[in-house]
Amino acid sequence: MVRAAEKDTPGIWGGMMCRKRYIDEKLIESVKQVNAVVNLGAGFDTRIYRLPALSDMPVWEVDQPENILSKKNRLYKLFGEVPSHVRLVPIDFDREELDVVLASYGYSADRQTFFIWEAVTQYLTETGIRATFDFLAKAERGSRLVFTYIRKDFLDGRIMYGWEKGYKKYVIEDKIWLFGMDPEAWPNFLREYGWQVVEHVGYEELAERYVRLTGRELASTPIERIVYAEKA
Repeated sequence: MVRAAEKDTPGIWGGMMCRKRYIDEKLIESVKQVNAVVNLGAGFDTRIYRLPALSDMPVWEVDQPENILSKKNRLYKLFGEVPSHVRLVPIDFDREELDVVLASYGYSADRQTFFIWEAVTQYLTETGIRATFDFLAKAERGSRLVFTYIRKDFLDGRIMYGWEKGYKKYVIEDKIWLFGMDPEAWPNFLREYGWQVVEHVGYEELAERYVRLTGRELASTPIERIVYAEKA
């Protein structure tokens, strides 16, 4: 599976592993500073269920109804129930407002919250990105946000970074990667919504931090980066 992924999208495997590790660390570090977790576009991510530090933390996992149903069924097979501290929140992102739907599942914006937005932004239009940040702008001061994004110069076709096949598949043929941002643009963009950058790193740096010390040779990809921010 690794070899197949690396053939068309070199560094994607290492990049995914590094971003998982990074988000896990930031989340664990923040457990005493926040009192809720909201995972936006949670998919089949498992960190809520595998990190002991989150066993008593109220968590809302948000995604499309079909993904939420699949995850619910799998959790029932594994645990016999959805863990009591977790709320699975189905939403039609095109027709429903995030704050309204979350509120209906018991979430309140006055909670200091750790927001996870992993591997989602490239699938949205700028309108969708800004709608999400309109929601995030209402977050309580001291809340945290970690999200990934695709470089705009790659999405625009200016620089391929060795991802010619990935560009052809995701951008040209399937047309599912829609949004990218130049790294230097994020501080001002986030400031519009009351957030400030705490750390902004590329996966090459994360590979140096996590992979090199193990002695493994695992490539990373420069097309995706990660931002960790705090609500001012």
